[in-house]
Amino acid sequence: MSEEKSTQLLEQHHIKPTANRIVIAKALAAASRPLSLTELEQKILTIDKSNIFRALNIFKENHLVHVIDSVEGTKYELCHSHHPMHDEDLHPHFYCERCQQTYCLDNMPLPRVDIPKGYTMHSINMIVKGICPECQSRKDN
Repeated sequence: MSEEKSTQLLEQHHIKPTANRIVIAKALAAASRPLSLTELEQKILTIDKSNIFRALNIFKENHLVHVIDSVEGTKYELCHSHHPMHDEDLHPHFYCERCQQTYCLDNMPLPRVDIPKGYTMHSINMIVKGICPECQSRKDN
């Protein structure tokens, strides 16, 4: 994702496009799977962990990232929503029990969840566990 496109995405979500936020958004966009704070810190050597974390919280508040509570800890992925007030692209995730990676199952809708009266749902998180295609195809099964 270009710097210009990252800036537009941040502005679309009502986030001031600072240099750090642009770098973090570009790193998330370049990732092929959700990343942990530690993984982001290892990819972005020019920004310390606390600044990455603060940016991720702003991204979360403005629906620019999904926060996934995975088996391996909290993960973040860029949201493909075009609305700054709610997520339009909620989808399940797959956790591979062999390689211990979390993958997005894009374009697969989450099942409808009707919660009892009096409860307020803020988010939904669905993790499917199993073996990913890459691990399935390895000869050392």
